[in-house]
Amino acid sequence: MCNAWVVLVFCLGQLCADQSLKPQIAASRLAANNPTLTTVSLEKPFCMFDSSLRPNKSYAIYLYAMKESASAISSLVINSSKPLDSTFQQTRGGQLGPYKAALFNVPSCASPPKLADVGDINKVSDVLKQYLFRVGDDGTCLYDPNFLGICNPPLAPDTTYRFKYLLLDTTEGTVKEQTLWSDPIKTRRVKLPSKIDTWPGRRSGGMIVITSILSVLMFLLLAGFLASVSSVVMRSELPLSFNKQGCAGAV
Repeated sequence: MCNAWVVLVFCLGQLCADQSLKPQIAASRLAANNPTLTTVSLEKPFCMFDSSLRPNKSYAIYLYAMKESASAISSLVINSSKPLDSTFQQTRGGQLGPYKAALFNVPSCASPPKLADVGDINKVSDVLKQYLFRVGDDGTCLYDPNFLGICNPPLAPDTTYRFKYLLLDTTEGTVKEQTLWSDPIKTRRVKLPSKIDTWPGRRSGGMIVITSILSVLMFLLLAGFLASVSSVVMRSELPLSFNKQGCAGAV
């Protein structure tokens, strides 16, 4: 069991052992622009299942996802001990019920990644990979006929999802513990071109084109004026000489 100091420093007030056991969306300082149109970054379950782990056993974490509007919320445990094995395709992307979105090792509560390393450009990628999991990050598995793993395809835009972690004893193939379903998490919606705020003010496409043309013409006029002034100044600085007719003229 990890000590209280490690939990206090690392969990950022979210995935802590003394709080509700359910997946949490990643803190904004660790995952900017989250959720996106098709992905949601979650914090991995550090210290969540620590009391259920036993020596000489092998464990893994299953992550399940479903749409909040799912027509049926199936139990993740079948035959009293086996994990639900439904896929993205079988559940129509979570519309008919939960699907298995990911499988990964149990995060180490005793030696978590150092959050201070997030500020190090050479370490930040590795730290975030250990600390976070991105649902909807695989854009090819659905269309690869040779893909045999757990498919984690893009989520639907403007759609609310829920997530759940499950602890699996891989030695026996049985479920040992599971979290509650997460709070509803909604992906971003596609913004129509007509809805984009063209600062300053909401201007139409025609107004933007006219403004651009006028700006270019103003630049050309200013450039011509500066060139004319420069030419006059240069002429005034040239030395005077007399031409063959005895008149003063500029060389």
